Amino acid sequence: MSNDKKSNSPRPRPWMEYKLHIVVFFLVIIAELIGTRKIYLTKNIIIVLMPLLYAMVLGLGLFLFKPFKFIQNHESKVAENLMILFMVPILAKLAISGGQCLNSLSFAPALVLQQFGHLGSILLALPLALLLGFKREAIGMTSSICREPDIGIIIDRYGFRSPETRGVLTVYVIGTIIGTVFISLITSLATALPLHPYALAMASGIGSASMNAAALSPLLSIYPSSISDDILAFSGLSNLLSFCFGVYIVVFIALPLTEKLYRFLEPKIGRTSSVTIKPESYKDETDMKNHDLEKEISKFSFKRLINWGFLLFIFSIFVATANYIGYGSSFVKSFVGMVILSVIAYISFVLERLSPHNIPALIWVSIIGIILALPMVPSSHYIVPFVKAIDLSAIVTVYLAYVGISIGRDWDQFKKLGWKGGIITIFVILGTFLGSAIIAHLSLAFTNVI
Repeated sequence: MSNDKKSNSPRPRPWMEYKLHIVVFFLVIIAELIGTRKIYLTKNIIIVLMPLLYAMVLGLGLFLFKPFKFIQNHESKVAENLMILFMVPILAKLAISGGQCLNSLSFAPALVLQQFGHLGSILLALPLALLLGFKREAIGMTSSICREPDIGIIIDRYGFRSPETRGVLTVYVIGTIIGTVFISLITSLATALPLHPYALAMASGIGSASMNAAALSPLLSIYPSSISDDILAFSGLSNLLSFCFGVYIVVFIALPLTEKLYRFLEPKIGRTSSVTIKPESYKDETDMKNHDLEKEISKFSFKRLINWGFLLFIFSIFVATANYIGYGSSFVKSFVGMVILSVIAYISFVLERLSPHNIPALIWVSIIGIILALPMVPSSHYIVPFVKAIDLSAIVTVYLAYVGISIGRDWDQFKKLGWKGGIITIFVILGTFLGSAIIAHLSLAFTNVI
C-alpha cells in the first residue's frame, strides 16, 4: 500500500510527519557538511555552489529516484503545504536587518526607483517569447515575475481559461521549480559586472521570498562580512516594497506596456506557427498553486495554532543545527534567534487571520520585524544579537530541503510545459534582476550613496 494515505485512518498532524522531517534533517546535515564551493570561471567570474542548492537537489532527487520508499506523494504534499509557513521566518530575518539600517534614508530613492527595473522582464523576454512562437500567452508570461499576486491580476483581467493565464501559470510553475537555483547562479555571476553590491542586493528583492533569499546567499559569501548587514537590509527592504507596491506597477505600467509592445512586435517577429499550451496541462497546478497554498495550516483554530507552534519549533532546531555545522555558530544562540524569528512569524499568521483587511502574513512579518529592530526601539538591543548569529543561508537550506521534496510530484507536469517555457522563465527572472540592479546602481550613484 502506498503512502498516499488513501485509507480512512486519520491523518497525522503535519508536525508528526516524522518520516518527512527526519529525511529533511539528514539532507540538511549532508548539505552543510559539503559546504560552500566556489568555481572560478575567470579571476572575476565566480559561481558559488551553496548548501541551499545541494539541499534542494537532494530533496528532489530523493523523491524522483525513491531510494527509500517512505518519501512519496503524501510527504511531498505535506512539504508543499509547509512552504508558506517556513518562508515567513526568512522574511523576519530580512526585516530585522532592514530595521537596523533605517536610521538613514539616503538610499530611499534608489529603493523606490529600482522597482521599475522589474519591467526588464518585458523588454528582454517578450521578444524572445514571440520568436519562439508564443502568442497571447507571452503577455501573461513576461509582464511580471509571475508570483501569486501577478497570477491574480492576470486571471482578473483576462479570465482563468485565457491564454494569458496559461502563460502566467507556466512561468509560475517553472519558476517555482528552478527559480531559486537559477537566481542563485546568476547573482553569483553578476558580481563580475560593474554593479555595486548594494544594487545587486536590491535587485534580489523581486517579490519572492525564496528567490530573494537564494539570491542573497552568494552575495553574502562573495562580499566582505563588513557590509553583510547592509546587503541584508537593502535586500529585505526592496523585497518588502515589491510585495507592497509591485501589484500597482503591474496593473498600471507593466501590463499596458506589455500589451502595446505585443501589438507592435507580434506582426513583425511573431512566428506563423504558434506554441500551444494545452489547458489540460494545468489541471494539477490548480490543485498545487490555487492559493489554497497551505491547506494543512490555513484555517484558524486552536488545533492550527498548536500545529504552527510545533512546526516552527522543529524548523528552529533544524536551522540551529545547520548554522552550527555550516557556520560554526553556537547552537543555543542560534536556536534562541530562531525562536525569536518564529514568534514573529507566528504572530504574523495570527494577525493575517484576525485583521479585517486581509493583510498577508508576509506584510505583517516585515512590519513587525522592522519596528522591533529599529535602533531607537529598546527591543533591538535584545533581539538583534541573537538574530545576527543566524546565517541567512542556514535558514534557506532547511527551507529548500522541504521545497525539493515538495516539487518532486510536479516534475512530470514541469516536463509537459516544455523547454520553451523554461527558456522564457529564465529570461523573465534574468530581465527582472538585471533591470532592477542597473537602475538601483544608477540611482545610488546619482544620490551619492556610493
